[in-house]
Amino acid sequence: MGLFDDDFYSTKISRRHLRRSPKQQQGWRAPKHKKKGLSTWQVSLISSLLSAIFVVLLFVVFTGLNSARNPVDLINTVSSDPFNRISVAADKVSPSVVSILNHNEFSRSNPDDAALGSGVIFKQDDGKAYIITNSHVISGADDLEVVSSDGVSREAEIVGQDSINDIAVLSIDSKGISSVIELGDSDSLRAGETVIAVGNPLGLGGTLTSGIISYTSRLIPISLNQDGVYDWEQKVIQTDAAINEGNSGGALVDLKGRLIGINTMKISDTGVEGLGFAIPVNDVMKTVEGIMQYGKVVRPYLGVYSLDLDNPYAPIDAEQRKQLKLPQNITSGVIVLEAHGPAQLAGLQLNDVIVQLDKEPIASTRELRKYLYDEKKVGDTLEVTFYRDGKLQTSNCKLTDKPSEAEIEAGLGDR
Repeated sequence: MGLFDDDFYSTKISRRHLRRSPKQQQGWRAPKHKKKGLSTWQVSLISSLLSAIFVVLLFVVFTGLNSARNPVDLINTVSSDPFNRISVAADKVSPSVVSILNHNEFSRSNPDDAALGSGVIFKQDDGKAYIITNSHVISGADDLEVVSSDGVSREAEIVGQDSINDIAVLSIDSKGISSVIELGDSDSLRAGETVIAVGNPLGLGGTLTSGIISYTSRLIPISLNQDGVYDWEQKVIQTDAAINEGNSGGALVDLKGRLIGINTMKISDTGVEGLGFAIPVNDVMKTVEGIMQYGKVVRPYLGVYSLDLDNPYAPIDAEQRKQLKLPQNITSGVIVLEAHGPAQLAGLQLNDVIVQLDKEPIASTRELRKYLYDEKKVGDTLEVTFYRDGKLQTSNCKLTDKPSEAEIEAGLGDR
């Protein structure tokens, strides 16, 4: 019986079809068996297998995968496990990342007091290996020690440095050095990409941390002489990969093991997490090229040591403002404290207040420096507008090459 009493829904043969005539009953014979075909599920199984084989063949043809291909490329192409890619990239990068020990007068009696940093081997040539690091990592060094990933210690020499972009280049004996980092393209980065930071945090050489790119091109105001006054803007890559003391100068790389940035700083404060910064490799290499060629970065030089008129950390009082004899409506500008080189030759002197360069308003030392470096070049003439004893004056300066760090430290100014 079917699911219902009505024969219409029954799968059984109706009784009326079972009533046969005597003639039909006498001539009954066993029916001939028809040859069975494939069942539905068998057809489905065979079709699925053939489809799978066809898809695999198409994948092999169009991607060109074969047994001779590099395992690293295979992982980069077909692996869906990001941890495998991180491991492969780390293995590729680690031999080219070094630890840097900055020995100074405080560490002579106790080597454990040496300042720590990191560096990246980017070139080998004529028996030397060259290392990129941060300028602040080697600041004040009496001698520098580089420890490679295999634990071998080598003495390092400074090829050149640039405090503006916080980049320095060191050289070491290349004997035993077998790896040079591959350079990436920081201009093609996208927010959300996975990145790896490799360095020497707290003296723990070869440390690996990972994260993502939080922002591709962030402008961070910085104080070059650490006086609390922001006098430059550094373009950086923002990442949440852990960057700690000693990571400075180390590598920020992508999942193909290519250098995309030099780790330089982080924001460390109560309630702040995951704010690390790296200098983009494209900017780094522009600085490195200048250092390798000239021992420094060639920039136009005005030659003033200055103070912002509205400096919040060292505000001028009413008596000092009275001495400047400025009009009441002048609330910002750059006070000249010392004049050297081109500025001195152009007649600038103590207490002149610069308010324009080439008729462009200048409100701070940061704006003055940015205008010089972005808009002018060595040999150009710069029109400087300034107040002296309450009177607006103009003078022309012929810009020269910016002195080296050593020359600046000898007293030639820093603008």
